[in-house]
Amino acid sequence: MAKEFMLTQLNELQGELISKFFHGLSNPTRFKIALSLMESEKNVSQLVEELGMKQSQISNQLACLKWCGYVSSRQEGKFVYYQITDERIRTIIELARQVVADNAEQINSCTRI
Repeated sequence: MAKEFMLTQLNELQGELISKFFHGLSNPTRFKIALSLMESEKNVSQLVEELGMKQSQISNQLACLKWCGYVSSRQEGKFVYYQITDERIRTIIELARQVVADNAEQINSCTRI
């Protein structure tokens, strides 16, 4: 009985963490940053120019992405360059793009999300 309870708790915790993982990419700014970093590593100035957002917005969202392990950074002189940390992030984003391409109309019209 105790083992079943522990497994239920573990499954609930894992479900919460997986949901939180996807929430990390659900913010449009964080997602745009991740897409940009899939192309190549970039510094904040490059992301500001490319995405047309304020430096503070980019820095704040990069801090979140870094904290959660989606991106890592390296310093070169006075610049900090960011890159996708884990190739599986690229795979997940590509899979999501494929699912969206196949189901765009349904996703767009969904009123329950």
